[in-house]
Amino acid sequence: MLEIKLATRNDIPVIQEIANRTWFDTYAGILSEEQLDYMFDMMYSSRSLDNQMEEGHTFYLASYGSKPSGYVSIEHDVDNVFHLQKLYVDPSFQGLGIGDRLIHTAFEHARRNSDGAECYVELNVNRNNKALEFYKKVGMEIDRQGDFPIGNGFYMCDYVMKIRLDNK
Repeated sequence: MLEIKLATRNDIPVIQEIANRTWFDTYAGILSEEQLDYMFDMMYSSRSLDNQMEEGHTFYLASYGSKPSGYVSIEHDVDNVFHLQKLYVDPSFQGLGIGDRLIHTAFEHARRNSDGAECYVELNVNRNNKALEFYKKVGMEIDRQGDFPIGNGFYMCDYVMKIRLDNK
C-alpha cells in the first residue's frame, strides 16, 4: 500500500502539491507569515526545486494507496556526510509509518553512496518543531544549534541533528 520511488523533475508539481499541504501547517505558530512565504518560495518554486535536483539533492516520493503522501530529499555534503534537506508527510497521512519509511530510505541512500565504513546524516530542524521527537526516535541526536541567516533578514533557529550509520 505504501510505495516509495526516486523522484524526477517530472515529479516537481507533486512535491509542490504535498509541500502546499504540509509547509504552512508545520510552521504556523513557529515562523511569521512573511518568513513562511519567503522560505516557501525560496525552497519550493519550480526553478528552486529544479536547481536542487541539478545540484545533487536526491528526492524520494511516497505514495500511500496511490495518493502522493510525502517526500524526503538528501544531499551528499562532504566526505561521508549527507544532509537530509527535507522530510514532510501530508498531515492527513501522518501516523501511518510514512515518515519512518522515508527517513530510512534516505539513510539507505547515504549508505549506498558512501565510500567508507560509516557515514553520517545530518539535518537542520527548527528548535520548536514537533518533529524533533520523531528524529530522536529514529536515533538522531542533537549535535549543535545555531541561528542561520537565510536572507531577507530571516533566520532559521535550528538544531543540527546527526546520526552515524554503519555501512554493513
